[in-house]
Amino acid sequence: MIDFDKTFMIQLVNFLVTVVGLNALLIHPIREKIKERNTLMANQLASIDDFTSSADEKLKGYEQALDSSRQQGLELRKQLRADGAGEEQQIMSVAGKEVAATMKANQDEIAAQVASAKQALSADVEKFALKATAKILGQA
Repeated sequence: MIDFDKTFMIQLVNFLVTVVGLNALLIHPIREKIKERNTLMANQLASIDDFTSSADEKLKGYEQALDSSRQQGLELRKQLRADGAGEEQQIMSVAGKEVAATMKANQDEIAAQVASAKQALSADVEKFALKATAKILGQA
């Protein structure tokens, strides 16, 4: 059987003093550091999550702005093409009218030259006819 004498009490007091001393010197400070570390990690994780969500929101906003800009660019390109086609139509119409007017003027000028050449030659036709007849009759 176990005898409970005064050494048992000394050992018990020694054990309790050691436990209290270790708790005061080692265990309590280590637990406090672990709590501080856990709190710091939780705060950093929260700030990381906030930063990540903020970055995601900014990225979504950037993508929306980029899509909007692309859409505006497409609409502007379509509008400019339509305006360009209208201007091209006007320029081609004006150029066609100018070409038609130039061609008409040239045709009129050519017709006038032909008429003046015919008139000049019609006056000389009798001379040429008489010369030709004289040559033919003179040779025959």
